[in-house]
Amino acid sequence: MSFFTDLAHQYIDGEWRPGKGSWDIIDFNPFNGEKLASIPVATAEEVDQAYRAAERAQQAWADTNPYARRTVLEKALRIVEEREPEIVEAIVAELGGTHLKAGFELHLAKEFLREAIQLALRPAGQILPSPTEGKENRVYRVPVGVVGVISPFNFPFLLSLKSVAPALALGNAVVLKPHQNTPICGGTLLAKVFEDAGLPAGLLNVVVTDIAEIGDTLLEHPVPQVISFTGSDKVGRHVATVCAANLKRVVLELGGNSALIVLDDADVDYAVDAAVFSRYVHQGQVCMAANRILVDRAVEAEFTEKFVAKVASLTVGDPADPATQIGPLINSSQAESVSRLVDETVESGATALLHGRADGNLVSPSVLTGLPADSPVLQQEIFGPVALLVPFDGEDEAVRIANDTPYGLSGAVHTGNIERGVRVGQRIHTGMIHINDGTVHDEPIVPFGGEKSSGLGRLNGESMVEAFTTQKWISVQHGRSRFPF
Repeated sequence: MSFFTDLAHQYIDGEWRPGKGSWDIIDFNPFNGEKLASIPVATAEEVDQAYRAAERAQQAWADTNPYARRTVLEKALRIVEEREPEIVEAIVAELGGTHLKAGFELHLAKEFLREAIQLALRPAGQILPSPTEGKENRVYRVPVGVVGVISPFNFPFLLSLKSVAPALALGNAVVLKPHQNTPICGGTLLAKVFEDAGLPAGLLNVVVTDIAEIGDTLLEHPVPQVISFTGSDKVGRHVATVCAANLKRVVLELGGNSALIVLDDADVDYAVDAAVFSRYVHQGQVCMAANRILVDRAVEAEFTEKFVAKVASLTVGDPADPATQIGPLINSSQAESVSRLVDETVESGATALLHGRADGNLVSPSVLTGLPADSPVLQQEIFGPVALLVPFDGEDEAVRIANDTPYGLSGAVHTGNIERGVRVGQRIHTGMIHINDGTVHDEPIVPFGGEKSSGLGRLNGESMVEAFTTQKWISVQHGRSRFPF
């Protein structure tokens, strides 16, 4: 596909060029195995070139009137709107996203771009009082300088844009490394959008590479002051460790093991709809997905029957078909891992109400129940179409089970009494929880992030200002200070 081959390059200092590495990252369509592009990897030297280009370009950009920075972002939004059909097709082809998922991702991407446009004008300084006579304390909000962004494969366009656009709006330069499975949608496509929007060279650089080639260069390099990483908690811990050793700030958006709780007074039909979407959207490859669906025993039988029937009706197949609801997992390794996990869990005593099978990278949905309380699968993130149904007796047990996980990202509570739901939600140790809704939500101005092993820091809205700027104190002594010597 010419769309992919045209963008199959490194983008460094405003130039499209092949990587100098000795091997290629091959970009495959996960549904049919079609080779979309071949990209020679960037070397550590090229990562250095990208960071140095960003460093050279950043100060002039920070000095640029924020209204002018806003204009570039406005153009980027118009370009995304104009090219939306093309971008949707790219998402379908590169990551196996269904048309529903691609539309959802593009809708959010445009909303986040609109917020980034406003963010350019958001930073505000302060004048603070001083105990010293005649002293004026000015506190400025200034860009951190250069931001390194590492994005995942599941929502690559959105989750790259989510850090890149605010960082640029606030006067920073960026070096972006997309996931190896989505180098175009998560990387060079953004570079093309911003290049066409008139972003000056050097402010956004995209390096398509792998840790096998560059090691920790992206993290250890002296130029970036902040690293924004979205991905697994295992890799996130490594990112945090390396950045701490190099005194860099991090924003970590990591995995989840969210619980959707159905209380005894819930609207069961509505809860079923919310749970099915929350578990199976994008084949379950969502950090906020409802891994565990906790159901009060008073409504367990009714909920289970309706839930299994709805899941069984989902259409599994070619993501290019608008009727498809479950497309492929991102690669064969992930498909095999999910299938093996289901088999092992059933062998360990769980009951499969639906036992999904793999056909290439397509994995049909599974629904498991009767899990032993110590089942390892209850503690982990499942990045695939597998739902775990867990019964409980009363709110206290629901809260205990929901909190019995190392993660704390999202969640949901379904109830006929909103304030009851809020009270339960307040007891769940997560960064986000939703009453009478699904678990998969993201909004441009609401703080997004998790607790425990689900990450550090927040993104969105004012949190972006905290993440990508720093404070500078300049004092002015209008009189004369008295010194002790």
